[in-house]
Amino acid sequence: MTLMVRGKWLAKNCALLGFSAAVLLFGSGKQVSAAESPAPVGNSSGVVPGLFLVQEPQLPPIGESSKFIPAEDVRLVIKLSERRVYLYKDNQVKSSYPVAIGKPGWETPVGTYTVFTMEVNPTFKSFKTGRIIPPGPDNPLGPRWIGFWTDGKTQLGFHGTNEPELIGEAVSHGCVRMHNKDVMALYEQVGVGMTVVVEP
Repeated sequence: MTLMVRGKWLAKNCALLGFSAAVLLFGSGKQVSAAESPAPVGNSSGVVPGLFLVQEPQLPPIGESSKFIPAEDVRLVIKLSERRVYLYKDNQVKSSYPVAIGKPGWETPVGTYTVFTMEVNPTFKSFKTGRIIPPGPDNPLGPRWIGFWTDGKTQLGFHGTNEPELIGEAVSHGCVRMHNKDVMALYEQVGVGMTVVVEP
């Protein structure tokens, strides 16, 4: 239903309804579905159909970045030949860590991917035996998991390790192993949706 608003009615009733700090959307402009709009605003006689109260966007002060506009281009780059992962922000290396990569026959796949899952203290389940190892010092995944590749059944990602002496080697089943302290530090710098580039 469309609400017809005229100048005098709007001036009078906006004051009554307290809309001074809001934006009014009504039938002559954009249609707003119930799914994307707040609850209808009512008065003492009931709900006013077609009229929605929408908060004005809060713009950042001049000179400050908006949370809606990424301030930096952030991505992870794994260089398999170097056995290292690099965190880039605006094309500048901000941090890097040594890693272990996939062994022959189980190579970490080259390509561009996206972080799609992150987990604190993950539980390990062996794809060979089905054995489950809870979080703790014996868990092969260590204290953090950052998943970036999947075929729908198997996942590959960054994770810690209970064999730190193998960092720098090609020993995994495709995952990127890190020292536990390093994967915890990396976890705090990334997020779901971040680009992960795997280079030869």
